[in-house]
Amino acid sequence: MTHAIRVQNLNKTFGTRQVLHNLELDVPPGAMVALIGASGSGKSTLLRHLAGLAIGDRQAGGDIQMLGRQMQKDGMLNSNVRRLRSDIGYIFQQFNLVGRLSVVKNVLLGSLGRMSRVRGALGLFNKEEINNALQALERVGLLEYAYRRASTLSGGQQQRVAIARALCQKAEIILADEPIASLDPESARKVMETLADINKRDGKTIIVTLHQVDYAVKYCRHAVALKSGKKFFDGPIAGLSNGFLSELYGSEIGTALLFGEQEAPQPTPARDPARLVLAAA
Repeated sequence: MTHAIRVQNLNKTFGTRQVLHNLELDVPPGAMVALIGASGSGKSTLLRHLAGLAIGDRQAGGDIQMLGRQMQKDGMLNSNVRRLRSDIGYIFQQFNLVGRLSVVKNVLLGSLGRMSRVRGALGLFNKEEINNALQALERVGLLEYAYRRASTLSGGQQQRVAIARALCQKAEIILADEPIASLDPESARKVMETLADINKRDGKTIIVTLHQVDYAVKYCRHAVALKSGKKFFDGPIAGLSNGFLSELYGSEIGTALLFGEQEAPQPTPARDPARLVLAAA
């Protein structure tokens, strides 16, 4: 499979405001991509389209393929979208856990897409599924909390439970929408290290939206930047210089100390409408 994700001419309009403009994106299997840009640039909107949680404009909405299968085209979802979503793990900024349930039961929810509707509705998980959930919790360092209520965990721990849920889902692609935005630095580090480990050891394709560019530089090999709903940069993470980040965000605040005195090479913003294929690491 050449592309884990392929987006062609994606357009999205809310009312009279167009938020995504003829977006093109190719992501190879096993990539770890930071999706960056100012608030309102379209990062979360793009991620929701990749997961089939939102659809592009009718007639001119473009085409999205995930793992070689069409997710949507011109504002119409694939009729088999439930099966497609089972291969895509989505990690929300606010964890999206059921607080009254135990940690392990929250992780088991990742299995629902591969179960019959009846068994899933009744919560009838078999021994193998339970063992998979416990192994996922061990992987993220939270096995000892398996039978605690999810609401008793810290924010960073809850986010790692959400990652364990994606592991239990056996997702081939993980989409993480601002997963560290509300976390303290130490919790943010653990979450990003967990995602990077899954990418490296399991070869999962990961796209993570980030406001903290220093975390993008440390943990990701490739960056895609959006500005006003258009692709502004698509290339190796080393291409993010202080000057470019100032142009992207419209301010030097928070970027001046990112690379120190020795800046990375200045990238060229993506102006060619042709697709830019991400280089495999």
